[in-house]
Amino acid sequence: MRSRETIVTQVITNAVCLLFTVCAVLPFILLVVGSFTDNGWAVANGFSFFPKEFSVEAYRYILDKWALIGRGFLMTLLVTGIGAVLSLTISTLFAYGISKRDIPGMKFISFLLIFSMLFNGGLVSTYYCYVNLYHIKDTIWALIVPSFLMNAFNVILIRNYFTSSIPASLEEAARIDGASEFRIFRSIILPLSKPIMATVGLLTALNYWNDWTNGLYYLSKRDGAKLYTIQNILNNINENIQTLMQSASSSNMVSGSVADLPSTTVRMAIAVVGILPVVIAYPFFQKYFVKGITLGGVKE
Repeated sequence: MRSRETIVTQVITNAVCLLFTVCAVLPFILLVVGSFTDNGWAVANGFSFFPKEFSVEAYRYILDKWALIGRGFLMTLLVTGIGAVLSLTISTLFAYGISKRDIPGMKFISFLLIFSMLFNGGLVSTYYCYVNLYHIKDTIWALIVPSFLMNAFNVILIRNYFTSSIPASLEEAARIDGASEFRIFRSIILPLSKPIMATVGLLTALNYWNDWTNGLYYLSKRDGAKLYTIQNILNNINENIQTLMQSASSSNMVSGSVADLPSTTVRMAIAVVGILPVVIAYPFFQKYFVKGITLGGVKE
């Protein structure tokens, strides 16, 4: 039998979790409802969970641009897939190396890793290096290499998982049997690391999917537009609508086509289109995500 104190604690904990869940879900519901709200009604009354007038004009506008948006989706999938795989590979190998304290120099490399979390060279020097030294401007690598290819936080998560969740006796037994270091890594470490691998892979994929700053910095509208991801394209559509509306207002004459643009609700629709694939994919990784964060976050 559970004590009264235990029951009260559990009820309070569940209530707090439910409150935070509602706070997280309500904005998303408003986002979806707002995207289906009539633009004129939204301008006059603001967004509401129960609008009196509905419309699909915002999505119709996006469909009119689907040739461009579809290409952006494909480019985003490509960048997310390549970037997540490369990032996960580099982070896992790095974490496995620094988890071996008996190897000379690993403590110094760990220090450099943590140092990179606290200090960086700034945007100007970073931009100069990537553009003038690495020459990635207007290439697909401009969307993959900066920011997310090697993340210190992910490396620490994986390293903590290796040191706290995988018994060292397994590696020692494999070495006694004559297994090489690569064989140990491939046959023992990786199969036992599915939770943290799925967690870090999901975090990295989310970063790549939602990223638009690298496209803004390293892709020009003339030579790099064909490499725009969905986030860059949707942001450009939003900016184009704002430009059209501002131009029409400044000239005191709004043409019919400009007046009919769902300038307010299209922002909601653009956000829905951008996050929908992530919302669909997340439930399949949820159990690994929770377990990986819990175990990988254990400090020594």
